[in-house]
Amino acid sequence: MKTALLSDVHANLEALLAVLRVARERGVDRMLCLGDVVGYGGSPNECLDAIRKLCPMVLLGNHDSAASGGGELARFNPNAKSAALWTAKVLTPEHRDYLRALPLTRHLDPYYYVHASPAAPRDWEYIFDRFDAEPQFQFFTEHACFIGHTHQPAIFERTSTGCESLPPTTLRFDPLYRYIVNVGSVGQPRDRDPRACFVLLEEPAGSIEFVRVPYDIEAAQEKIRAASLPPVLAARLAAGE
Repeated sequence: MKTALLSDVHANLEALLAVLRVARERGVDRMLCLGDVVGYGGSPNECLDAIRKLCPMVLLGNHDSAASGGGELARFNPNAKSAALWTAKVLTPEHRDYLRALPLTRHLDPYYYVHASPAAPRDWEYIFDRFDAEPQFQFFTEHACFIGHTHQPAIFERTSTGCESLPPTTLRFDPLYRYIVNVGSVGQPRDRDPRACFVLLEEPAGSIEFVRVPYDIEAAQEKIRAASLPPVLAARLAAGE
C-alpha cells in the first residue's frame, strides 16, 4: 500500500492540486493529512473541500484551531494572526464545524500521527533538531511517529545509543530503530526549497520517500494579494522560508 502523507497545506490550492496530481501518478492508495489545512493562503474553503473528499484521516493543526475559534491567536505573530482572522471570516459554517471536530492525534498501526509533537499535542511544540526530538520518543510506543508543523522535512532516528538526524530523502525503516518523520509542508515550505513537499510511505516495506513538486507559485501569491493578506506571506512562497 502506498500512502501520501500531507501536512501544512495552508490554504494553498495550487500547491495542493499539484501534489494530488503527482500522488495519483505515483499510484497512491490513500492520503492522510497531518493538519493545518488553512492559514496563510487564500483558498481555505477550496483546500478543505479537496482534503475532506480525499483524506480519511485529517488531524487538527494550530492554524486550523485558531481559524475555527481556538485560543491560539494570542500566540501568533501579527502576520499569522491577520491570516487566521481573515480565514475565520471566510470559512463556511460547515468547514468551521469540521475543523473544530478534528482530532489531535491518531494511531494507525504501526504508526502514530500528530501535527506538532507526541509529548504535548495541544501545546504546539516545535521539533527542529535531534535535541528536540530525543525526549519525544518516550511519548509514543509505535515504530514511527509522523509530524508536520515546522514546515521543514526531517528524519530523526532513535537507536540504542541516542538520536540522530538523517537527510530527508529516501529511507527504509530499520526494524531495530524508531523514528520521528516530519513530512514537510505542501503549501508553505521553509527549507529554502519553494516546491511543495509530501512523503510517500510504502507498506509492508516500511519505506519513505520525500517528494518535491513544483507548482504555480505566482497564482498562489495572487490569491494572497487579492485577499489583502500581509504581503510577506506571498513573498515567502517564492523564497521557501
